[in-house]
Amino acid sequence: MNFLKKQENWIQTILKQNGYEVENVILIPSGKPEFGEFQYNGIMALAKKNQENPQELAKKIAEQLKQNENFEKVSVAGPGFINLTFSCSSLLKYSEELLLEENWFEKKESKKIIIDYGGPNVAKILHVGHLRSANIGEALKRLAKCLGHDVIGDVHLGDYGLQMGMVMLEIQTRYPNLSCFQADYQKEKVEDLPITNNDLIELYPIASKKAKEDEKVMEQARNITYLLQQNHPGYKALWRSIMDISLQDMKEVYEKLSVSFDLWQGESDAEKIIPEMMEYLNQKNIIKESEGAKIIDVALDTDKLAVPPLLLIKSNHTVSYETTDLATIWERKKIYNPDEIWYVVDKRQELHFTQVFRASKKADILNDSTKLEFIGFGTMNGKDGKPFKTRDGGVMSLRNLLELVKEETKKNMIDSIKGEEREKISEVIAIGTIKFADFLSHRSTDYIFDPEKFCDANGKTGPFILYSTIRMRSLIEKAGNKEVHFTKLKGTSDKKVLLQILNFQKVLENSFSSKSLHEITDYLYHLNNIYNNFYSENRILTENDEALQNTWIALTKLVFKMNQTLLQILAIEIPNRM
Repeated sequence: MNFLKKQENWIQTILKQNGYEVENVILIPSGKPEFGEFQYNGIMALAKKNQENPQELAKKIAEQLKQNENFEKVSVAGPGFINLTFSCSSLLKYSEELLLEENWFEKKESKKIIIDYGGPNVAKILHVGHLRSANIGEALKRLAKCLGHDVIGDVHLGDYGLQMGMVMLEIQTRYPNLSCFQADYQKEKVEDLPITNNDLIELYPIASKKAKEDEKVMEQARNITYLLQQNHPGYKALWRSIMDISLQDMKEVYEKLSVSFDLWQGESDAEKIIPEMMEYLNQKNIIKESEGAKIIDVALDTDKLAVPPLLLIKSNHTVSYETTDLATIWERKKIYNPDEIWYVVDKRQELHFTQVFRASKKADILNDSTKLEFIGFGTMNGKDGKPFKTRDGGVMSLRNLLELVKEETKKNMIDSIKGEEREKISEVIAIGTIKFADFLSHRSTDYIFDPEKFCDANGKTGPFILYSTIRMRSLIEKAGNKEVHFTKLKGTSDKKVLLQILNFQKVLENSFSSKSLHEITDYLYHLNNIYNNFYSENRILTENDEALQNTWIALTKLVFKMNQTLLQILAIEIPNRM
């Protein structure tokens, strides 16, 4: 158990011994460090509940807390705040334990969690709109694993909808003589397909524009989508070939971002499940007919805004996005029986998932204990406050975003890094820059991405954290392999670093609870800022007091280790130099 939690539990025990029942005790960093380093503010509520004088109650409890050797000073301020200052010896002992401990994470009850993130559409370019899902989903997956949970990540591709019908119609228009369009075609894939990924990226916008402007074209696209979903041999073969081309590019981009998936499944994988699920839903008698379509009513009497019914089968007999999501839940229950399923998606899709979750509950597809959670995120915007785009107003691809940030990153790199090494390191820093910026705000908020601002190594940025981490590693290497321990503190800036370290585990728990990463980026910034102040005030490697020098090197090792751990959770790589 972490140090702060032990002290909170001990204070709770003291309160109970005095006849006061409290659910929990929370110590918060003091707003006035001159009175104490941490503060307990629960006395006023206890006094009010028990009709006592809060100052007198605070003084009584404070006197008993003074018996704890972990506290150097205990005092009462204001109407009943208890201020606490930890002893240097207690902090040194705890820091020594942390440095030697291999696993810092308190293991609780392990849950099986499926995280649905990524969600790109096949045959379309990976653009900035896919960035947040990938970044947030990957970091939450890594955080959950660190905390001891069994986690499965699924990219859940958009590979079965109308966009595929549009793309295949455009291919058929351009290449009508392809073998797959012959009536007797029976091969698994299209061997004579003259299409690259760049062609696919160019095809979709054209195909989409044509369909939106001409209802006859749209109807043709819908018909091809229907035939695909009915396993038409030629269209199915074309679909498989498009999948191969598109997935290769996706995997390359995701690999650059250090994003990985345990499952590369999509809407199409629900195909085999849909008949079984539909039979079950019919038996539950919850499907209704509406204008030739099949629906499930999911509205509740308590809804303040209208919630439309979930569309299962469209009037043209094709399945909907809602149907494949519902079938995917069915399959996940059947194969994995998860405790929780998280959906890391754009917050504008909240209504869709409200419909799917309610339909799942209405149909009793999952156990009551299984939790479905919508983890919505805001948009990444440009300086104009609108979704981030290229200079000509087009959607910016992730590859182009990376190149843009790489060029900005190079402006701040040392001149001695040249050639291929400069390219590799600038890419590592650029990815770290993009990710750190993506996590700075709570995931639900929109934010403005300013490449120049976020590439600055002197602000609350990824480059600042990376530069600080590299400098720590350099100091540790210069110190050599001698064994060091936490034995002595100067008691000023070095103690401030140790006090910041106390919050480490609580930050991770809060981040997991809120399903947001901004607590971790905030903590990284404050930890490194405090460490850098300590670093600038002390000459660590030339310190004459050997006990003090050993402590300072050990402290550097501990902060470096924490940086490594947190950056690993955020899927940010540390370059060799910058």
